[in-house]
Amino acid sequence: MDQLNNEQPLNILIIGISGGLAKLTAEIILKKYPQHKVLGIDSRPLKEFGEIKNFHQQTFSYSRNNFEKLFRDNHFDVVIHLARVSHVSPLKNNNSRIRVNLTGTNTILELATKFKTKKLIILSTHHVFGALFDNPLFIKEDAPLRASFKYPELRDVVEMDQMCTNWMYRFQNELSTIVLRPCNIIGPQIKNSISTYLTTEYAPVPMDYNPMFQFIHEFDMANIIVRSAFELKTGIYNVAPHDFISIQEARSITAKKSLPVSFAGLEQIAKIIKPVWNFPNYLFDYLKYPVVLDNSALVKELGEDVFRYQVREALELLKSH
Repeated sequence: MDQLNNEQPLNILIIGISGGLAKLTAEIILKKYPQHKVLGIDSRPLKEFGEIKNFHQQTFSYSRNNFEKLFRDNHFDVVIHLARVSHVSPLKNNNSRIRVNLTGTNTILELATKFKTKKLIILSTHHVFGALFDNPLFIKEDAPLRASFKYPELRDVVEMDQMCTNWMYRFQNELSTIVLRPCNIIGPQIKNSISTYLTTEYAPVPMDYNPMFQFIHEFDMANIIVRSAFELKTGIYNVAPHDFISIQEARSITAKKSLPVSFAGLEQIAKIIKPVWNFPNYLFDYLKYPVVLDNSALVKELGEDVFRYQVREALELLKSH
């Protein structure tokens, strides 16, 4: 169940194709495995791909009936779910976000099992662990998910991860499920809060805290998603490079000027500029306490050379764009 036969054409579904990471993932699959067919779907406006053999994309309303018809008509071998809605998404309504993250994901899990999909890849996030003062130096996959203890707005993210991992164990003999928990993904095609924070001139930086951060380049992340489909066995995997860097040093690479303030001052400034700088409240604790992932499970399966870009290289490339 874990290993797919790459010599035979496979039918692959990518959910959330309008995202930069999904676009990179599709391009790597089509370049590396041109015999496979890839269908990308998204409820957002679609991005321009150009004419690519064996690739199609379509605007798609994430409803139960639509998903049921999609799975029934296509019989996907691989499903890559990259459509988790973040808290800085234009979809700001909490009920709408929860509907997509939880109800939508549950539908995907049920249909992938029902229609005998061979491999299901779920993109979670390192945020599920929470930034707390008593975090271990390197967090392993079996550590408790504590993000929602302090920040209820992360409850749907944690519940989505737990739903997928529970499903993974329950149906492991029927469906090979992989849950990826990446560190901060950065790159020219990734539009997230941490990238904005790193590149915004005169963004406030705490003087009294300087936690370690891990950053993974968008190409490395997309490549690992692709390799997950064909090389990884069922399981949960932290995704982070071997090296890490302090937030102050990271800012010194990506931005010419920073505004050093106390942590209390940082929170006050963020409230004032909230209308123009949509920085989620829960991320403040990630500027205070480190969340450093243990990557040994992933490296054991894919090898020490799985990462092409070191942290400094990824930050330099972010700055250049």
